[in-house]
Amino acid sequence: MKLKSFLKKKNYTRIKLKRLKSDHFAMTASINGIKGRFILDTGASNTLVDDNPSNTFKLNIDETDVKVTGAGAVNMDSKISKKNKLKIGKWSSKKSIIVLFNLTHVNSGLDHLEIDPIDGIIGTDVLKKGKAIIDYRKNSLYLKLK
Repeated sequence: MKLKSFLKKKNYTRIKLKRLKSDHFAMTASINGIKGRFILDTGASNTLVDDNPSNTFKLNIDETDVKVTGAGAVNMDSKISKKNKLKIGKWSSKKSIIVLFNLTHVNSGLDHLEIDPIDGIIGTDVLKKGKAIIDYRKNSLYLKLK
């Protein structure tokens, strides 16, 4: 039995991933009904969106003292938004926490490789919640439907 068939029987949905020149996986997701382009990052503890005002995704933002470290940045300011509807393919979560973070340095690195900018990063918070399985050979992410 193939992995795709097995996981379908276990109520998983398949999300196609696009492998970028940088070897990252990219996907489309929507937050509060607004679509964006995201990188899948198994090393990111939280799902992030760029804090650029044009990427609001209808977020209710709370100030926070939490500093973000990672993706080439150390102790950068962040903001948080709770109770967001995140949808990836057929999978969705109604109470997703989104961290707003300046992704200029990430997009600058992608620009050097002639890769279109991203709106955010899907992190392990989503992967855990969705009981994720990644098929690297088939460039696919599987998330368990409720």
